[in-house]
Amino acid sequence: MKWGERYSADYVNCLWSMIRRNTKRDTRLVCYTDDPKGIDPAVACFPIPALDLPERVKNKPWRKIGLWRSDLEGVSGDVLFMDLDVVITGSIDEFFDHAQDATFCVIENWTQPGSKIGNTSVYRFRVGAHPYLYERLAKDGEGVLAEFPNSQTYISRSIREKQFWPAAWCVSFKHTLLPRWPLNFFMSAPLPAATKVVCFTGKPDPDEARDGRWPAQWYKKFYKHVRPTPWIQDHWR
Repeated sequence: MKWGERYSADYVNCLWSMIRRNTKRDTRLVCYTDDPKGIDPAVACFPIPALDLPERVKNKPWRKIGLWRSDLEGVSGDVLFMDLDVVITGSIDEFFDHAQDATFCVIENWTQPGSKIGNTSVYRFRVGAHPYLYERLAKDGEGVLAEFPNSQTYISRSIREKQFWPAAWCVSFKHTLLPRWPLNFFMSAPLPAATKVVCFTGKPDPDEARDGRWPAQWYKKFYKHVRPTPWIQDHWR
């Protein structure tokens, strides 16, 4: 999904390029967006699924709950969702082979181990399997927002029959790979061999981590630091 100005069409095109290099299967990429300009014509673009949200969260990740409608334009069956700012570093074919009967497979959130909360940077879902997620939010947005701090907690607490990916497949650049302070000033983030997708939550973005830049307020720069990360250039293209 792409909306607003946070990510350009280049992110969609880069994702499509990474997907093609990391699968042996016939694959298509669908982008739900409010602006298809500049996106590779090989990517199927459709309008973002309508969802009436409270104004303060209309441009927040809560918009992704629109994908849990009973039907979606352009897709059906099992769909693999990826955030636009991920870096694919290995084969993605196994994401479709893992727990094939499951209607929802997701990353176990790195910052909440053991809590059964998923991180929705990369997840597989079955279209129409859990429409109550969409229906409840559309009917009682304020009630859902009062009960759950974010959309991925809402999804995780609502779907009981979820499966987690093997932990080595999807890692967080910031929470898994980046050396802890103060080593992040002296060591670059490594890339484990078993990694398939590196997720970039918050800052830095892939290009910033690649170049050794971490935009932050001046008083946070004594610990928010990243050295140039050359392997990002090899994969994020």
